[in-house]
Amino acid sequence: MGVPKRKSSKMRMRTRKAANRWHAEKLASCSQCGSKVPAHIACPSCGYYKGRQVLTIQAA
Repeated sequence: MGVPKRKSSKMRMRTRKAANRWHAEKLASCSQCGSKVPAHIACPSCGYYKGRQVLTIQAA
């Protein structure tokens, strides 16, 4: 069984825990309509993804 020989320092523990902190979602702009959309997601306002239409959006 793995048992530590020495006590982990506070800095080492905090550095390890810092990797799990919350990051804001990065938003890209749609190439067709210019609205902000998450990466790798079809645009909900115009239905385009990577320059081609993948969703049919009906006008309200």
